[in-house]
Amino acid sequence: MSAIYPSLKGKRVFISGGGSGIGEGLVEAFVAQGAHVAFCDIAVAESEALVARLSGADLAPIFHAIDLRDIDAVQAMMAKLDAQLGGIDILINNAASDDRHAIDEVSPAYWDERMAVNLRHLFFTAQAVVPAMRRAGGGVILNLGSISWHLALPDLILYETAKAGIEGLTRGLARDLGRDNIRVNTIIPGNIKTPRQEKWYTPESEAEIVAAQCLNGRIQPRDVAALAMFLASDDARYCTGHDYFIDAGWR
Repeated sequence: MSAIYPSLKGKRVFISGGGSGIGEGLVEAFVAQGAHVAFCDIAVAESEALVARLSGADLAPIFHAIDLRDIDAVQAMMAKLDAQLGGIDILINNAASDDRHAIDEVSPAYWDERMAVNLRHLFFTAQAVVPAMRRAGGGVILNLGSISWHLALPDLILYETAKAGIEGLTRGLARDLGRDNIRVNTIIPGNIKTPRQEKWYTPESEAEIVAAQCLNGRIQPRDVAALAMFLASDDARYCTGHDYFIDAGWR
C-alpha cells in the first residue's frame, strides 16, 4: 500500500534520466498518481520498454531521447514539452553519472564533461520551466543530490563536486523563486539498490554499507519515489530550500 496524493493527480511532471534506476521508480510512481509524466534519457531501449510497460495507465508517460550535455537540445525539448503539456508543474532533476575516476586522470575536458552530465543541465531545465510555473501560480523543483560527498567516498571527486553544487543550486533557486510559490528541494539518496550500483559493489561491500546504516536492508527506487511524491505534493507546501536524506542513517 502506497500513499495517494490527490494534489498530484493531473499534474504535469518532467523527470530527467527516467529510463532506469531511481528515475524509473520516479516515473512509475508519478504515473500511478495519475500525473502527466514526461521523461528523458539516453538509454533508449530501457526507456521504450518502460513506456510499453506503463502504456495501460490512464496517462501513459512520454519519452524523449536526449543527451543532457547538449543544452540547445535540452532547451528545444523543454519548449516542445511546454507546447505539448502547457507547462511543467513538477520538475525532477534526476539524471547523473557516477563514473569513478582518479585525480591524476582528470583533464580540463573531462572536468567540463562531468559538470555537464551532473550539474549544468539542472539549472537550464529549471530555467525553462519557471515561466510556466509563474503563470500557473507555483510549482515544484526537486534536485537529486548524493550522499557521496557527505561521506567523502573515494574516486568520485568530480561527481562529489557537482553533487555538492546541486545543494547550493537548490538554496539559490528556493530563495529567488519562493515569492512565485515555486518550491525547490534536494533529495539526497544513500546507496540505492539499482542495476548500476550493483556494478560497483561486491556482496561484501554491500554488507559493509548495510552495517554502517542505522537500519537494515537496501533502499529501493520506490523508497526515493515515496519521498519525492511527498515533497512534490501540496502536503509539503511549506517545505523548500532544504536537503532531505533517504539513506537509512548511513552517515
